[in-house]
Amino acid sequence: MTLQERLSAVQATLKKESEPWGREPKIIAVTKYSTVEEILPLADLGMKDIGENRVQVLREKLPALNGKFSIHMIGRLQTNKVKYIINDVCLIHSLDSLALAREIDRQAQKANRQMPVLVQVNVAREPQKGGVGEEELFPFLRECAHLEGMQVRGLMAIMPQGIEREALFSLFQRMRTLLEQARQEAIDGIVMDELSMGMSQDYDLAARAGATMVRIGSALFR
Repeated sequence: MTLQERLSAVQATLKKESEPWGREPKIIAVTKYSTVEEILPLADLGMKDIGENRVQVLREKLPALNGKFSIHMIGRLQTNKVKYIINDVCLIHSLDSLALAREIDRQAQKANRQMPVLVQVNVAREPQKGGVGEEELFPFLRECAHLEGMQVRGLMAIMPQGIEREALFSLFQRMRTLLEQARQEAIDGIVMDELSMGMSQDYDLAARAGATMVRIGSALFR
């Protein structure tokens, strides 16, 4: 299959599964294992959103991407690396601590911008993964609301590997519930528009549960 055919297959699945929500999730093409030569054809297919996991890899690719893409930072972000991406990414998906929030705020204000971010939630309570716990989410959002250099735009989750699809779907549904609950909290300065969840192996379930963004790598770049 060509890149066009693989993209079309993903789009068809997303359209079908998200129909009850009236909104198809945006595809973030995960390019961490892809060369610039593999990435650039995406632009010709109308795919303008790409996601990178590592700051150093992103910076190495940037000059050759020719400003053709909106770049999402989807990997765990260290506070000392924020300054290297603050001018180059459109959205940080992986906010998981107040220390990181404060550094994003500081660097964004220095760059005279307001950085959109998503709060990563550790919905499966995996100790090896980053993310805010459910019970900490609303207090965390209230703290973030005071930081003028960034704006929380929604939530993000990375799901466990190797669990039954029924259990996985329940976790996706839980994330959608958390988004709705956070929206109902109506915290000043916080916007709950985006829900980034689902990857190549489970994006259909994520779309069915109400994701607004899915992060797709291997299903596109086989």
